[in-house]
Amino acid sequence: MEESQGDFLPSDVPESTSSNNCERNTSSAHSNRWSGFPGVKKRGHSSRSWIKIDQDGNVKILELDKAKIMRQCSLPSRDLRLLDPLFIYPSTILGREKAIVVSLEQIRCIITAEEVILMNSLDINVVQYKSELCKRLQAKKDQSDDLPFEFRALELALELTCMSLDVKVKELEMEIYPVLDELASSINTRNLERVRRLKGHLLTLTQRVQKVRDELEHLMDDDGDMAEMYLTEKKLRSEGNTPHEINPLTNFSGGTRQVSKSAPVSPIASTSGAPRLQRAFSSIVTASKQGSLTSSHGGDNIEQLEMLLEAYFVVIDHTLSKLLSLKEYIDDTEDLINIKLGNVQNHLIQFELLLTAATFVATLFAAVAGVFGMNFAASIFDYPSAFSWVLIITGAGCGLLYFSFFLYFKYKKIFPL
Repeated sequence: MEESQGDFLPSDVPESTSSNNCERNTSSAHSNRWSGFPGVKKRGHSSRSWIKIDQDGNVKILELDKAKIMRQCSLPSRDLRLLDPLFIYPSTILGREKAIVVSLEQIRCIITAEEVILMNSLDINVVQYKSELCKRLQAKKDQSDDLPFEFRALELALELTCMSLDVKVKELEMEIYPVLDELASSINTRNLERVRRLKGHLLTLTQRVQKVRDELEHLMDDDGDMAEMYLTEKKLRSEGNTPHEINPLTNFSGGTRQVSKSAPVSPIASTSGAPRLQRAFSSIVTASKQGSLTSSHGGDNIEQLEMLLEAYFVVIDHTLSKLLSLKEYIDDTEDLINIKLGNVQNHLIQFELLLTAATFVATLFAAVAGVFGMNFAASIFDYPSAFSWVLIITGAGCGLLYFSFFLYFKYKKIFPL
């Protein structure tokens, strides 16, 4: 809009000055309008308390905002959301250009080649991670360690996470096994409610352990992600590229030699192509040797990180196997309870079947009594003993019929007799 208006307005100084004054007044008006609300803050500029741990184990408490962390660590904003304690994200380990973003349970930090930036929190895992990392860094200050700084920080985060999850699994085992045994012996509403609550905790803990295991498995399967996490090597490699090592006349990219257009061409080289081809071949061989050495060095680093991840993958996989075995024990207990309830239901059905047969026999006896209770003339009423014989014969017939039902049920193996 300003460029389009500049085509129609004359280029004199007073009008440009007035336009600038109008813009300043407008911006000041907006700032005054927002300054009238002291509770309103600009989004994305709120600073938080962070713990900074350097390579020597020194700790500093800093107040940093997201923008400064993004500039310092070259991280996108979506990676910083993983560290926000207000949001619940699954366990994630991300390798970036200058940092490793770690979000494992309550341990959420940014690991660089020189320092660890940890979210300041009173959680027991965060306090333990800070104290243990400082202790290890100060203890190994005078000792040589094969692992670089970022791998030692990552190793401690994995170690504390695996230990924390394993402790929770052991606590759940100690709580759930007695409840399941009590439920198997006495099936009631109280025990069923306790098992239902513990089963919910088991499923939640299984999902957390499964996510950590999947994240480690994903990292071990991707060599590119593991190579991206070697921050010390990338830093030393970037610092080692000095200008005098670069040949101004040639540039090798992918094993191909590119000659500068401004370089003079020798008439001997142009007439005889054999020496030139020989020099190019020797240059390609040298470049391939250097590339093989670099790739082998990177392969060793990847193998080193892979061994580190594999060690904790075995630990977390063992924890997951304990949870799965615990889930199988719960399923077996539920199957046992269903078998017991099915057995009780079968007994009830058998009793109901016997009761139905007895009701049928009693109905026949009542039908005979109803026939003789009608008002009609019959010679049988002239004998006083006829009533007794009717009762005896009817009762014997009903008893024989009930016994025949019982034998039929036994023959069909409906009753386990």
